Amino acid sequence: MKVDVAVIGGGPAGLAAALKASESANVMLIERGEELGGILQQCIHPGFGNFIFKKMLTGPEYAQHFIDRVMEAGIDVKTNTTVLQISRNKKIIATNAEDGILEIEAKAIVLAMGCRERTRQQILIPGTRPAGIYTAGTAQRLINIEGVMPGKRIVILGSGDVGLIMARRLTLEGAEVEGVYEIMPKPGGLIRNVVQCLHDFNIPLHLSHTVVDIKGRKRVEGVVVAKVDENLKPIKGTERFIPCDCLILAVGLIPENELSKQIGIEIDDVTQGPIVDEGMETTLPGIFACGNVVHVHDLVDDVTVTAEIAGKYAARYARGEIKKRKEIKVVAGENVRYVVPQILRGKDIDEVTFYFRVKEERENVSIAVSSDGKIVAEKKEMIVRPAEMVRIGIKSELLKETEKEIRVDVRG
Repeated sequence: MKVDVAVIGGGPAGLAAALKASESANVMLIERGEELGGILQQCIHPGFGNFIFKKMLTGPEYAQHFIDRVMEAGIDVKTNTTVLQISRNKKIIATNAEDGILEIEAKAIVLAMGCRERTRQQILIPGTRPAGIYTAGTAQRLINIEGVMPGKRIVILGSGDVGLIMARRLTLEGAEVEGVYEIMPKPGGLIRNVVQCLHDFNIPLHLSHTVVDIKGRKRVEGVVVAKVDENLKPIKGTERFIPCDCLILAVGLIPENELSKQIGIEIDDVTQGPIVDEGMETTLPGIFACGNVVHVHDLVDDVTVTAEIAGKYAARYARGEIKKRKEIKVVAGENVRYVVPQILRGKDIDEVTFYFRVKEERENVSIAVSSDGKIVAEKKEMIVRPAEMVRIGIKSELLKETEKEIRVDVRG
């Protein structure tokens, strides 16, 4: 099979990228699940699309808008299809039950595989291995898709957004959520979710706490929690046993980049996603990435925006319209943990949006973008938090004279 653009992943990023690319290219959309929409299909709570559609939609509603447009556009969609391998010359080996082994030759590829949740093994929680331990996303699918309650008395470890949302969801379904325990001194999710999901339902949030042991043989019987010090180490003597029949883990997301690493795309050590330029092109020419596979976003609206950029420039690459140009490095400066995009290549884009997260919470700050040491854009923010992504847009013409580097700083 030969296509102009192959998009891997049929979640919100893949759908938007495929749609945009289809405006001027022949596109194939490959999804390993049974249906398009990705994680949005199990996110039945409202809060999606506020910026793009100017109204609050549920996850399935947001996804369906793009699924309908994909079908109307006549894009070649292959669900239940797993990509096994990608080569540097953009040949894809995939498989499904209907076609067997597929060889797809693409002129450009968009990676939109999303992210996965950290598990108990990755955060090294000691104790027995009984039933009743779930990631927040698994618990969400059990309730919203399968109609199965994961437990009756719940402890949630981690205050990521999915964990906060599940605290509310489980309460609404009749479970007792004993509390949310967060190892950091600040919540890991959006403040709006802390308020709407915990405070509004009188669910306690225990900061600087973690689970140090799990009890139970066949089924979880309880967990031991303890306070942690400034080095995130449990403090002896603060242990407390919490009876429960279910432990839900909301301890972070990791971009799904096995395919990216397989073909040698350069990965950012901080984001754990591909290094990309302002057109979402990776370090391998003709291979683009977007959405949560690049870095974990707070809002699906931002995922869609980056995906449309990736789709647009993938189609242009397939038509031979993108020339190789000098790379300018984007540096994470004062109180900035990482910045995306990490490089600029002079693509003819009107405005570049820099997405980043800060290292520590600060109030009344100034966000400055500098070109070779000279500030070219600046804006004020009342407060910045590590858990909430920050963005600043800047006209590309202000950066075109840059010779060495672009730098993003958060001062104050």
